[in-house]
Amino acid sequence: MGIRFILLVNKQGQTRLAQYFEYLTLEQRRILEGEIVRKCLTRTDQQCSFVEHRNYKVVYRRYASLFFLIGVDDDENELAILEFTHLLVETMDRHFGNVCELDIMFHLEKVHFMLEEMVMNGYIVETSKSNVLAPIQLMEKTA
Repeated sequence: MGIRFILLVNKQGQTRLAQYFEYLTLEQRRILEGEIVRKCLTRTDQQCSFVEHRNYKVVYRRYASLFFLIGVDDDENELAILEFTHLLVETMDRHFGNVCELDIMFHLEKVHFMLEEMVMNGYIVETSKSNVLAPIQLMEKTA
């Protein structure tokens, strides 16, 4: 399938955004998020940004006070996912102007919309920042 889930987590381990591209019950999601967040947040800066957990490869990256954790299949290219993470951050930066945790908390629907424009059914379908942000800007004009 490609991407299985995307999590945005702060330094304290609180999930700020979670988007899943496969079905998991709420209890399964809660357990999975807890395990992965504990595993990734305890790693040092000198360790690589890839972790294997259960049947996932988790690619993570820290930007300021937020960790971006993306769970993928074993055959997915980790470097491409790191590049996608950077693209996602750049897209949010362009829209919010130096995105921070509060931007995500107060504009959660816009961040979900950006993700839905970029990823469909676990596959990356759009990499142009302008194309991702155009519908959001149109919605803001009409509101």
